[in-house]
Amino acid sequence: MALSPQWLDELRARITLSAVIGRTTRLTKAGHEFKACCPFHNEKTPSFYVNDAKGFYHCFGCEAHGDVIRWMTDQRGLPFMDAVKELAAEAGMEVPRPDPREAERAERRASLHDVTTAAQEWFEHNLRGAEGAHARAYLGRRGFSEAIVREFGFGFAPEDRQALKRALARFEEPMLVESGMRIAVEEKEPYDRFRGRLMLPIHDARGRVIAFGGRILDADVSPNAPKYLNSPDTPLFDKGRTLYNLHRAAPAARQSGRMIVVEGYMDAIALANAGIREAVAPLGTALTENQIEMLWRQVERPILCFDGDNAGQRAAMRAIQRALPLLRPGHSLAIVRLPAGLDPDDLLREQGVAALERLLGEPVSLLDMLWEFEKAAGPLNSPEDKAGLKARLMDHVEAIQHPDIRALYKRELSDRFSAFAFPPRPQREFTPRREWKKDGWKQQAPTLDPRAADRLRRAMSGGARDSLGRAVLAGLMRFPDQIARHEHALSDFARRDQNVGPAIDSLLEAAEALDLRTQSPISQLQGLPAPPEKAHFAFLDEGIDPGDAREDLAEAVSLLVERPALESALAEATARFERDPEGSIAEQGRLRERLLALNERLKQFGRRKAAATGDSDS
Repeated sequence: MALSPQWLDELRARITLSAVIGRTTRLTKAGHEFKACCPFHNEKTPSFYVNDAKGFYHCFGCEAHGDVIRWMTDQRGLPFMDAVKELAAEAGMEVPRPDPREAERAERRASLHDVTTAAQEWFEHNLRGAEGAHARAYLGRRGFSEAIVREFGFGFAPEDRQALKRALARFEEPMLVESGMRIAVEEKEPYDRFRGRLMLPIHDARGRVIAFGGRILDADVSPNAPKYLNSPDTPLFDKGRTLYNLHRAAPAARQSGRMIVVEGYMDAIALANAGIREAVAPLGTALTENQIEMLWRQVERPILCFDGDNAGQRAAMRAIQRALPLLRPGHSLAIVRLPAGLDPDDLLREQGVAALERLLGEPVSLLDMLWEFEKAAGPLNSPEDKAGLKARLMDHVEAIQHPDIRALYKRELSDRFSAFAFPPRPQREFTPRREWKKDGWKQQAPTLDPRAADRLRRAMSGGARDSLGRAVLAGLMRFPDQIARHEHALSDFARRDQNVGPAIDSLLEAAEALDLRTQSPISQLQGLPAPPEKAHFAFLDEGIDPGDAREDLAEAVSLLVERPALESALAEATARFERDPEGSIAEQGRLRERLLALNERLKQFGRRKAAATGDSDS
C-alpha cells in the first residue's frame, strides 16, 4: 500500500508526539520541549528531547531521531503499516485504499534510490584508487580532514564518457538517464553526466542519496565547462525543495539554536571542517520559498552568510525578497556581511574560526539589510534620488503580507528615511546678547534677523493657510522656547505647506540662535501684522497663565500640522488605486474618517477658545 506524503503529514499533525512517547517514557518539561533519559541507550543524564511543535524526537547522545511513526517502528517494534493504522485510529483518520499508480511510482523511486546509492559507492571507490590522486590532492590543499572526506562522501568521476555505464551495468539505460546520471541526446549515444569531477552526494532530509554535485578539477581541459555541476531535477531531486546538508545540520542546529545558510556546498563543508556543523546551502539557485519554510521548521531566525562580494550581497537580497511575503511573528532572517571579496572558506583560512564566530554572533536584521542595501544602491545627491530610495523601500514593504509586520516595517523605514533625508539642523553655539543697565547687565529680548522678519511679515499678511496658522506663528513668537519643543512636527509641516513653510523655517532657524532661557517674546517687528481679530486663541491673551498658554499652543500646533499630513496620505492612497484597488479604497475611507474627526476637533477648539475669551471679557 502506498500512502501519499500529504496524508502522512496530516497524520503526524493530528498526533501529539509527547503524548505517545510519554506512555512508555517519563518526560520532563524543558522550555518549549520535553526531555528524558534516552530509551534507545543507557544514560544517567537526559539527552533525549521531544519537540511537539516540530514533530520530532532527538537524542544528542546516540543520535536517535524521528517522528511519531518512526517512534512506533523503532521503539515499539511495529511494522510500518501497523504503526500507521494504530496512529490513524487514534487520530480518527481512515487509511486510504491501495492506489496502484502511486505504488508503481513509489517502486520506481525506490529503484532510482538504488541507482544513486550504487553511483555513490562507485564514486567513493574511484577517489581511493589511482585515478583519484588528483582529487585527493585538491582535498588536501583545501585542508579537509580525512574524517570530513569520509563523512561527506567525497568521490571522483573519471573523464571516460561511458565509465559509469560500465560500472552500473546492472541498471538499464532509461533508469540511469531518469536518475540524472546519464544524458540522452537524439541520434547519439547517451553519455555520463559527471566526468573529470570531484563528486559530492546530495541527500534528502532522511539521509538518502538523491542527487550529486561535481566540481571540475582541470578547467584547462574543458575551459567552457561550469565550475560546479549539479544533477538535474528528477523524481528524487527537486533543487528548489532541497537544502544541501540538512540531514546533518538539523540535529546540530537543535543543539546550537542556530542554522547558517551559505552559498555553496563547499562552504558548508568548510564550516563543518572548522567545527561549525549547522550549515546548509541551496543548490545552484537563489533561496526559494520552500527552502525558507524548511529553515523555519528548524529555527525561527536562520542566518544568511553569503560571500562578501557584490554577487553575494545580491544573492542575500534575492533571499530577502523571497522571504518578505512569508514573514510572520517570530520568524525572519538574519544576515552576516562578510568582508569584501571573501567567502566563508576564505575567511576561515585567513582569519580562523574565531573571526567567523564573531560575525555570526552579530548578524544584522532583515530590516537593517534592506535599508543599507537600498541606501547604497545609487547616488543620493538630489531630491529625486532620495525620492527613489523611499519608493524602493516602500515597494519592499508592500510585499509583506502580514498586516502588523507590514505596518511596523513601514513605520521603521519611514522614520529612517526621514532622519536621513531631513536631518535636524546642527545646533549653533549660543552667544548671549546683553545690554548695560544702571543695575547691571540685562538680557535682551530675542530678535529676528531682517530676512526672517520679512518672511514672517509676508506669511502673517495673508500667506498662511488660515487664521489658525497665523495665530500659531504669533504664539511661537510670544513663546519662542516652544519652537524647539515642536521642531519635528513644524519641520514636517513646513515641507508640506508652501505658504507658511518659509515662515516656519525662519522661526526654526532663529530659535537656534536665541537665548531662550529668558522666556521673553521675540521683539515686536515694525510692520508685523497682528493675528486676525476674529481668532480667539487663549495662548495670545495677555492675562493667561504662561503654562496654560503653552499647552494651548501645543494643541494648536498639533491641529495645524495634522491636516496636511492626512491630506498627503489621502493623495498617496488615491494614487495607489490602480495597483491595489481594495487596499486603496479601505485606506481612503480610514483617512477621510480621520479628516472629519480633525475638522470637528478644530471646531471644538475654536468654540472653546471663543467661550474662554467671552468669559474673561465678562
